[in-house]
Amino acid sequence: MNYLHSDETTISNFDPSFIDEMYEKGYVFTRIDKGVMHQTRSVRINLDRFDLSSENRRVIKKTENITLSSSEIPYSEYDFSIGKLAKDFYAAKFGGNIMSAQKIKEMLTDATKSNFNTLLKYRIEASLPVGYTISFKSKKILHYSYPFYNLETSPKDMGMGMMIRAIIHAKESGLKYIYLGSLQRSSDTYKLQFEGLEWFDGTKWNQDIEEIKKILSEIK
Repeated sequence: MNYLHSDETTISNFDPSFIDEMYEKGYVFTRIDKGVMHQTRSVRINLDRFDLSSENRRVIKKTENITLSSSEIPYSEYDFSIGKLAKDFYAAKFGGNIMSAQKIKEMLTDATKSNFNTLLKYRIEASLPVGYTISFKSKKILHYSYPFYNLETSPKDMGMGMMIRAIIHAKESGLKYIYLGSLQRSSDTYKLQFEGLEWFDGTKWNQDIEEIKKILSEIK
C-alpha cells in the first residue's frame, strides 16, 4: 500500500512535546521504521469542538456491547493470534500482502523499531479482544492508526464503532486532538462526518469540509 505524503523525515528527538509539534506540521508516524514520519493530508478532530452527532449515536447503539481498554506498547501479552488477525484483516480489506504478522509483532513488541506506544483493545462484552488499534499517545494527542478486527464475528459497524469510541476516549482523557490518519482515497470521506474536523492542506489546518470533499471526489 502506497501512502500519500509530500515529505518524509526521520526524527531522533522523541520528546513528546517535539512529536506533538511534528504532528502540528502535518507529519504522522509510520510503520516503516523508528522515527520515520510522513507529512501528509492528515486529518484530526479538535476535541474541544467535538460532540456526538445523531449518526455517531446510532453507531454506538448498534455496537453497544463493545468496550474499549488500552495497554502500553511494548505489549507484554502479545501472541501470534494478534498478528494473524491483523494480516487477515488487511488482506481482506485491501488485498495482497499489505500487512505481515511479523510487522504487527514488531510494532507491538520492539521499542527499537516501533513508533507506537498505546494499544487500544476492543471487546464484545466479556470476550477476549476482537479488535485492536495500534496508536501513539502523548499528553496532548492520540494518533489512531492501524485498526484491525475479526471480520467474521464482529458486528457490521465494528470499524466505525471502534473509531468513535477512541474519539470519546481521547476527549474523556483530556487530550486536545485525535488524529485519524490521512485523506488520500475517495473512500476516506467517512472520516469527514465528525464535528471539530480539520485537515492539513499542505501549509495549514483547514476546516473547509466542502473543499476536501471535492478533492477526494476527483481521485480515481
